[in-house]
Amino acid sequence: MKSAILALAITPAFLFADTRSEVLERVSDSATVLQEIMHTPDKGIPEQIMEKAQCVGIIPGVKKAGFIVGAKYGKGVLVCRTDNGWSAPSTVIIEGGSVGLQIGAGETDVVLVVRNKSGEQKLMKDKFTLGVSAGVMGGPVGRTAQAETDAEMHAEILSYSRSRGLFAGVDLGGATLRPDNKDNEALIGHPVSQRAILTGEVPRPPEAKALYSELDKYLGAGGNRAER
Repeated sequence: MKSAILALAITPAFLFADTRSEVLERVSDSATVLQEIMHTPDKGIPEQIMEKAQCVGIIPGVKKAGFIVGAKYGKGVLVCRTDNGWSAPSTVIIEGGSVGLQIGAGETDVVLVVRNKSGEQKLMKDKFTLGVSAGVMGGPVGRTAQAETDAEMHAEILSYSRSRGLFAGVDLGGATLRPDNKDNEALIGHPVSQRAILTGEVPRPPEAKALYSELDKYLGAGGNRAER
């Protein structure tokens, strides 16, 4: 009986550790995705756009499957700029459905570039619907100054995807983005809101060093703070 009680007591701790390990692996995958995309000659996210980004969301391997009616689901991380650099990562979930001629299954990496404080505030919501009506649209691809000019749109959030080696702006209409509160608790060590994480109230985990190494390449001329 004592053994059974002891097992029940320590099981949550093991599960908590496993969850944190999974979250950290997702953070590592996000760093890899960003590095690969930005190092694609003439086909990555324009550096001018990254330099002015207020927040960056990376969702590696969004799963898509369906026949006629499709669905999508994935987990990733979101970071925002603060006065002291990038925030700790908040784990997020993207999910939703779409109707169309979708046959088969596959995985797609998704990157969101939030361009200003207004866009950041939208992501503070418990659930945010992505789409043109919400100021979210496919972003331009390329390295030239023209790409930045093309991005001077009314969009507050630019969305990109990479599937089967192809990278382009993407319409995520119908999908929703929300914080994964359980994973955030596992990563940080206690219950915490996404707002507290993204505004810099939470220390950055040292295990996320590779992600910050990639992001720090695009702090831009404005230093720690993005253009408002």
